[in-house]
Order: sequence, then C-alpha cells, then structure tokens
Amino acid sequence: MLFEKKLSNKYLFYFIGSFFVYILGSITIPLMEIDSVQYANISREMLLHKNFLQIFDQGKDYLDKPPMLFWLSSLSMYLFGINDFAFRLPSILMAIVAIYSTYKFTLLYYTEEIALLASLVLASSQAMFLITHDVRTDTMLMAWVILGIWQFSQWLRNRNLLSIIVAFVAVAFGMMTKGPIALMVPIFSFVPHLLIHKKFKLLFRWEYLLGLFIIIVLLIPMDWGLYQQFDLHPEKELYGRTGTSGLRFFYWTQSFGRITGESVWHENDHFTFLFENLLWGFLPWTVYFIVGLCTDIYKLFKNKLRIDTHAEWITTPGFLITYCALGISHYQLPHYIYIVLPFIAIITAKCIYNTLLNNEGSIFKNILNYFNIFICTIVLLLLIILLIIPFPSNIYLPISLFIISVIIISYIIYTKKIAVPRMLQFFLCTILITNLFLSIFFYPKLLEYQLGNKVSKFITENKLNKSSFYLYHIYNERSLDFYSNHSFHNIYNLDSVKSSDYVLIDNKTMNAALLKSFVKIEQISAFHVSTLNAEFLNPQTRNTALSYYFILQKK
Repeated sequence: MLFEKKLSNKYLFYFIGSFFVYILGSITIPLMEIDSVQYANISREMLLHKNFLQIFDQGKDYLDKPPMLFWLSSLSMYLFGINDFAFRLPSILMAIVAIYSTYKFTLLYYTEEIALLASLVLASSQAMFLITHDVRTDTMLMAWVILGIWQFSQWLRNRNLLSIIVAFVAVAFGMMTKGPIALMVPIFSFVPHLLIHKKFKLLFRWEYLLGLFIIIVLLIPMDWGLYQQFDLHPEKELYGRTGTSGLRFFYWTQSFGRITGESVWHENDHFTFLFENLLWGFLPWTVYFIVGLCTDIYKLFKNKLRIDTHAEWITTPGFLITYCALGISHYQLPHYIYIVLPFIAIITAKCIYNTLLNNEGSIFKNILNYFNIFICTIVLLLLIILLIIPFPSNIYLPISLFIISVIIISYIIYTKKIAVPRMLQFFLCTILITNLFLSIFFYPKLLEYQLGNKVSKFITENKLNKSSFYLYHIYNERSLDFYSNHSFHNIYNLDSVKSSDYVLIDNKTMNAALLKSFVKIEQISAFHVSTLNAEFLNPQTRNTALSYYFILQKK
C-alpha cells in the first residue's frame, strides 16, 4: 500500500484533490504553444508515420529532446486516440510515480509523517500542477531520477541486486528523456552522502560496471536512431551548421555545451534565474523550503561537517550541486530545476514537521505561518482578479463558485477537529482552489486566443478540405497541425495556389492587391498565450495586443 492507514486518512483528501486537478487540467485545458503542443505534434507524427527511432517535427529533422516522451505519448495516442488527454496521460502517471518514489525514498531515512508530508508537498506544489497540463520532458525526467535514487538508496541498505538494476534502468530511461543530467543528479546526490559517512569503498563497486552495461544496452535504440538520422548525414544543416553529430549533441552539446558555451542557445544565463522562478513555482511551500534549506546547511556546519550514522546527506547536496550546475548554464528555463523537486519537497517537509507539527520554536512558527498566510492571501486575490478582469463575460459563475468554495472550506477547517493543522489545510486549499478555478475558467478561455486552435476550429466547423489549406509564411503553429490531425504546408509563392484553395496569411502580408485573386472568408485575432502581459489581460487594451490573420480562398 502507498500509505499506512493510520496516517493516510488525514492527508487522503488532499492527495485525491491534487490528482483530480491534474486530470481535470488535462481534459479542460488545450495544449499550449510552444513546447507542450510541439511535443504532442511530434508524438502524433511519430505514430502516424510509424517511425519510432528517428524524430521529425512538422516533417523536418528534430534534434533537441530524446525520444522517451514521444515514445510513451505515441503509445498512449495509439491506445486512446490523438487528443490532449492521451498525450498528457503518460506524464501524469509518471508524476504519480515521482510522488510515490519520493514517499518511499523519504521513508528510508525519516518518519512516516515526514515521508507523507514530502509526497504531499510535491503533489500540491504549483510546479506539479503546471507540468501535468503544460507537459515538458521534466515531468518524466523527475520521476525517473527520484525512482533511481530511491532504488539506489534501497540497495545501499540491503545490497539487493534487483534494487540497483532498477536504479540503473531508471537512469537509462531518464537519459532517454532528457540526456546525461539523469545520470549526473544521482552522482551529485550520492557522492557527498558516501564521502561524509566515510564509506569510500562504496565509491568503487563491481555493481556499477553492471549498471553501466545496463545503461549502454538500453540506450542502443536511441543511439542507433541518432546515428542513422544525423551522423550518417553530415550534409544536413541544423542550427545553422552542417556536420552535426546526433550522438555528440545528446551526450555533450545539449547538456555540457550549455556550460562551455558550445551550444548555440543563450538565454536567462544569470545564476539566480532558477531560484527566482522557484519563488512562485514552488508555492505554497516556498517559505518553508528556504527556511528548511538554510537550517540543513546551518546544522551541518554547526556539527563541523558531521552527521548521524543513519542520516542522509543526499537531498541537500543533490539540490545544491544540481542547482549550481544548471545555474552556470548559458541557457536556462524555469522548469529545468524541476528535476530536483522531490529533494526540495523533502527539505520542505522536514521544516513543516518541525514547525507546524512538532511545535519547535513557537514564535518562529507564528512568524512563518503569518508570512505564508500573507502570500496565500495574495495568491487568492490574484486568482479573483484573473477570474473577474480578463474575461468578464463569464464572471458570475466562477465568482459564485469561488465564494461557495471558500465558505465550505473555511467551515471544514475551523469547525472540524481533525489531525491536520489548520494552517497546513489553508495552504493546501489555497493551491487546490487556485488551480481548480484556473483549469476551469481561466486557461480554457485564454487558449481560445491561440492561433492554431482558432484556425483548426474554423476548418472543422466549415468542413474545409485540409489538403487544400496552406500557410503563407506562418511557421511553428503546431497546435493547428495537432488539433486538425493534419500536417499543413507552408507556401512561399501565392501564385502556386490553385483555384478554391485556402491560404492563411498574417495582417502584415494582407493588402488590397491580394483581393483581386482571393476572397477574404475569415479574419482571426490571436495572441501568443505563453507571453501574457497586462495589455492583453486588460479587455480595454486587448485589441492592441492581438495579432490579426486572414483566411483567403483563391478565386
């Protein structure tokens, strides 16, 4: 069983609530440009073309992410059809694997209460709600890594060969999800643990050679696909270069090349970028994580770099070293740090246990609680603003439901005598309500402005011939391909369009001369929803933030 009955009952509602929001978001929220819908469309193409070793994006060679996400998503689409939920399902299941593995790993070193808290903190973090609907490779990567770390810890305890085999299989699958980082994080985590405990012999074991062999064998399908697609074709141009080795790209350039500067990508390269994004990405637990991390470091130095014989020194160095490795990269995105979310959750759970549950330092406890209440209150106020201002046409239903929800939850928290502290319930309810209402009332409305969704809807409703529909200098609209289940072609000469064919063009291209040869049948306003700004969110200024497109039909 996942949880012991005695302790699980008081947390069960919040686990179920978190899983419910994951599923709800996967059903109600359309896929978002760029990454999520790009991965979905690659998976769709892989399934339709039955080419599982070589990866293509809109018919072009794709060299960015390894194939694990695409393999599992293609399998899910084969079983459940080409739709949002089928694409997201493997990532949701892997998120549950991450939560379970976090619980089991924590249980090896801490009490069951802390283990339950760690898994609950992970399950209810804002990052987890985001990466189960706006799917990235990091959802699966996190799961494979913490599964491997749990199993390797289990092997350190019992020397069971099966545990270390599972650990290295998980590492291999993690590498097939996002590259060598899946191997580096366990190294970053366990080497400090073995060194501080002076278990130097465990740094050199024959089982590691077995593990290396397992990884090499499991990576063969991916390596063969890369070799066939890229290494055998040095004439292919990728990222403005020819002679690109797919094998070198995945094992060096994509990961270490971002540190050395060899990678062509450069963005968000300041060291504090990932931490700044954790401030909102790990809500509502950010304050407790910061305090917990500082406490762990302080205790280590206070004890002169010594820890108890049976204590772990895996999570804190695992987080810190991974953060430093990612923080010095020349290219960073907010979700890159999510690989160590389980470590962050464990550090946080220890802090929550020692303050909220164990009543250590009552004054400090009150300060933490009041500060976090302030943050959660701001989150709820922002939620109300998002429900009221951007899309006022649906204002009455969400606000009414919000008020009813707050009343019911407040009644439960302050009248029922249950084991979960009221503050903890308040924080959990805040994040659940926020994501529940965003999933139902905000994100779906927002995604109505995504160009591909609107064009696909128009094509479907008007039963246009997809084979006769073209794009004119409009690129990377994977949502159009995915939701139409069709690969649309870009054209570069409008004279090549045949009579009765359709063309999608943007406002900058549209001119009066075109109307001599084309009939304008629809105008579409759109916005790049992943770049939200105040101008778009304000209905009074939204028109100035929108981009305009036209569907034309050749006379």
